[in-house]
Amino acid sequence: MSNKLKNVTFSLPVELLKELKEFVKYDCIPSVNAGVREALEEYSARIKKELLVKEIQQASRDPIFMKDLEDNMKAFDAVDNETSGRTHEW
Repeated sequence: MSNKLKNVTFSLPVELLKELKEFVKYDCIPSVNAGVREALEEYSARIKKELLVKEIQQASRDPIFMKDLEDNMKAFDAVDNETSGRTHEW
């Protein structure tokens, strides 16, 4: 995530803002701004994950993609078989 910051204006429900200020009061979050930023980062990460799942599901229905994936897996079969079971403890 970029260290550049941009001020934005948005509205929050009054009760939510009160809760965030209480969280600050009890040192649960350093500031309301930090709490909002953390919540938005978590929300963004969740949305990105959901988008990735949709893309994977879509790719799994693409016969060309699945054939390419199968071909690549077969290309590594020999190497995978050669190294399987050869983990050494350090």
